[in-house]
Amino acid sequence: MLARLLGRLGQSVLVLLVVSMVSFLVFRYIGDPTVSLLGEDASVAEREALLQELGFDQSVPVQYAGYLKQVLSGQFGISYRFRQPVTEVIASRVPATVELSLAAALFAVVGGIGLGVYTAMRRPSLVSRTIMGVSLPTFLIGIGLIYLFSVELKWLPAFGRGTLVDVGGWQTGLLTVSGLSALVLPAITLGFFKLTLIMRLVRTEMLDVLRSDYIRFARARGLRNATLYGRHALRNTLIPVITIIGLQLGSLIAFAIVTETVFQWPGLGLLFITSIQGVDVPVIAAYLLMIGLLYIGINLVVDLLYAWTDPRLRRR
Repeated sequence: MLARLLGRLGQSVLVLLVVSMVSFLVFRYIGDPTVSLLGEDASVAEREALLQELGFDQSVPVQYAGYLKQVLSGQFGISYRFRQPVTEVIASRVPATVELSLAAALFAVVGGIGLGVYTAMRRPSLVSRTIMGVSLPTFLIGIGLIYLFSVELKWLPAFGRGTLVDVGGWQTGLLTVSGLSALVLPAITLGFFKLTLIMRLVRTEMLDVLRSDYIRFARARGLRNATLYGRHALRNTLIPVITIIGLQLGSLIAFAIVTETVFQWPGLGLLFITSIQGVDVPVIAAYLLMIGLLYIGINLVVDLLYAWTDPRLRRR
């Protein structure tokens, strides 16, 4: 188990180096920082002075080494658009995306596992066949929910986070009614595709497990359905599904861009879109590096959970 962990950590370091190089190239070769920071009317001398201040007059290896040093110290430069340190700009958007992603993950996991087990147990029924046939793109789901619950019924807000409360520097909407109501539609929209994917995975694995000999033996012993499905079938169903679920939930933060754009949710996804539109290269580079680190961390955690769930992997 220890050797497995060390091996995964070594791979993670290599992947991080590759991601840091990609983000550095984005930072170095996309956009003109002098135009973004000084404006188009700046003189040549002012532009050259700024390039020297940013270190762009040095060789590429020296610049990359300096960039790595900055990243390791938690510094990602100054946002061209906000004229603030990138860390502050990103930190101000993290609470919105984290809360949205956690709510979407809860909706996807609970709903996906529940519906997956149900459709496996009741596969001949019309309800199961109807549920399995549902699949819509994220933007269409969001627009449909806005039209129904915001425009027609006027039950839920169509954009924004509602009223926020500051809890130790964390701006949260989970403690207010308007904040919770504003979270409902984006969370359903973001989590719906993952829900359908998890549901299909759980259903497929559940059907395979239910055909196994030990399940037939347990049924022959007269075990109750709750024990049979819950303790035996579901546990063995989740072993191969954990990895996929972990990776899919990790992508919620990375792919919240569409949902945050549709609902104008002030999170990292919307920040990334506006940064691309404004060629705010330091923010784009930091975002790419953060998403890479997120995926690496999730991969590591999922791998360890997989080994913990399956005792056969602990001895490797």
